[in-house]
Amino acid sequence: MPANSKYLNPAFWPRFSKITAAILGGYFVSVTFHLALASWFNRADVLITMAFSGFILWVALMVIAFLAKSGWKIWGIYILLTLLFCLFIYLGQTYNTAK
Repeated sequence: MPANSKYLNPAFWPRFSKITAAILGGYFVSVTFHLALASWFNRADVLITMAFSGFILWVALMVIAFLAKSGWKIWGIYILLTLLFCLFIYLGQTYNTAK
């Protein structure tokens, strides 16, 4: 029995946007999140912890990207989160210069 056609996604661009959002977008969000933490807390401890928690967060963001209905919407969310974490990195490095 073949799959129901409404569950198949034959178009290239929606599939491509989900795959790239999962891989690249999830990676950018994961890395900027940990770098934002490193700019506010002890840098060495956060970066060592990032080796494990960064991978777990990246996989969770991949799953979320594939569960989303629109790849472009998840790209927008991931870009906004990345920019927000970049702002936290900037503020952390501006105000925590004593480290």
